[in-house]
Amino acid sequence: MSKVITAEQAAALIKDGVTIGSSVMGLAGWPEELAIAIEKRFEQTGHPRDITLVHSSAAGDHAQKGATHLGHEGLVKRLICGNTAGAPSLVRLIQEDKIECYFIPQGVICQLWRAIAGNKPGVITKVGLRTFVDPRLEGGKITSITREDLVQLIEINGEEWLLYKKFPIDVAIIRGSVADENGNLTMDREMCILEALPLAMAAKNSGGIVLAQVEHIAKTGTLHPKAVRVPGALIDYVFTAKPENHMQTQQTYFNPAFAGDIKVPVESIPPLPLDAKKIIARRAAVELVPNSIINLGVGIPTTVSAIAAEEGVSDEMTLTTEIGLFGGIPASARWDFGAAYNYEASIDHASMFDFYDGGGLDVTFLGMAQADQEGNVNVTKFGRQVAGPGGFVNISQNSKKVVFCGNFTTGAETEVRDGKLVITKEGKGNKFVSQVDQVSFSGKYAAQINQPVVYVTERAVFTLEEGALTLIEIAPGVDLEKDVLGQMGFKPRISKNLKTMDSGIFQEKWGRLKDYIK
Repeated sequence: MSKVITAEQAAALIKDGVTIGSSVMGLAGWPEELAIAIEKRFEQTGHPRDITLVHSSAAGDHAQKGATHLGHEGLVKRLICGNTAGAPSLVRLIQEDKIECYFIPQGVICQLWRAIAGNKPGVITKVGLRTFVDPRLEGGKITSITREDLVQLIEINGEEWLLYKKFPIDVAIIRGSVADENGNLTMDREMCILEALPLAMAAKNSGGIVLAQVEHIAKTGTLHPKAVRVPGALIDYVFTAKPENHMQTQQTYFNPAFAGDIKVPVESIPPLPLDAKKIIARRAAVELVPNSIINLGVGIPTTVSAIAAEEGVSDEMTLTTEIGLFGGIPASARWDFGAAYNYEASIDHASMFDFYDGGGLDVTFLGMAQADQEGNVNVTKFGRQVAGPGGFVNISQNSKKVVFCGNFTTGAETEVRDGKLVITKEGKGNKFVSQVDQVSFSGKYAAQINQPVVYVTERAVFTLEEGALTLIEIAPGVDLEKDVLGQMGFKPRISKNLKTMDSGIFQEKWGRLKDYIK
């Protein structure tokens, strides 16, 4: 019997009060055709109501696609996610305190599907200790109406751990490229594998249903069994989507390079312009080690790979992305985040976080929105602004070395003249504050596990020493009192060996990165 139905029929199967799990990264993995049908049904009938939506990463395009279709008061009662920045309608409901909301680390959620499927108590991990997820701080609760404790502090053999509790999945909404009439699902044209398989298992073992979006339906028995990523026995219904509702990334419908079908020439990539971002990326790249496995966060950190290529040291590192890609070059366009060109291997989402959580990364380069005197970093919540951690907590806490990258102040304008940094307009907002709004990275925990931490800006470099943010370098041309200390919300420790940043970093041609790495 064929499992093929329409998206509208699939939406009609979703009952009030259910918990829906989604395997998504931006728009990769997101069943947009179904989301549209759910929204239309709710607008016409008021159902489904009071659902709980769970997803590990961002789910939307920051405009009109993705989980923003579900951002109607009454439709969603509770949101459990790693990142909600891609869905402005849901962000509004959070800001208005109209839904329960938990921010849980991305790697924990994608591993939680396996725990639910295997009838484990949940995910037991050190990820999140001393951060906002720790129940001694906020327990991951974002709105005032969020009351239930989903995270528990436990002790095993005298050590602290966090238990992220399991819960049943009533409906899994997943996506693939092609399915046959029995529901066997392939992912050949997808940007990544994500966690569709463990999520489907979690739903089936919870007594729930699995709904899958594809672009094409194949005749039963015509798919190669090794190409099938989710067996049809785990999928209840499949439906097809229009091309515009089956995006690889937040801005790209289909790029064969993102699917791993072709390799593209990268030798012609032009050098980055000499500006604050390039200075930060160059100085951050100094922290690379030979033959390293690294991860690059969104924003300025992505430019580290361009610096490595420009300096001829790309062969000294293997780039990875948290969704499971090894090798290649991460896509630099912001709305293609997560995709990569010329990658060598693609594994599932949860397995990549097993590798990360176990200390597999030699160095990670991540963004930095706020930092304080204890070395804490915030990237998740600023007053009414809410974004969520994504994979930040897993990655920053477990990398052998973490390098935070960001502009020194918000909105500053700078120029490079004669090998010196010139501040033409000071920023309006301090990023170095006495206490961060939310602890996304714990300096105290980093000090406890002796993790090397570096904070790189265009005008100053800091490290975490003896539990305190410590100034170790300033840019040539920068005034210590006026341009650095005068723009901070606290006075940092100042190294006795305070140095000037390598002057070559402020020249059009540098050429010294290979020496640093060797």
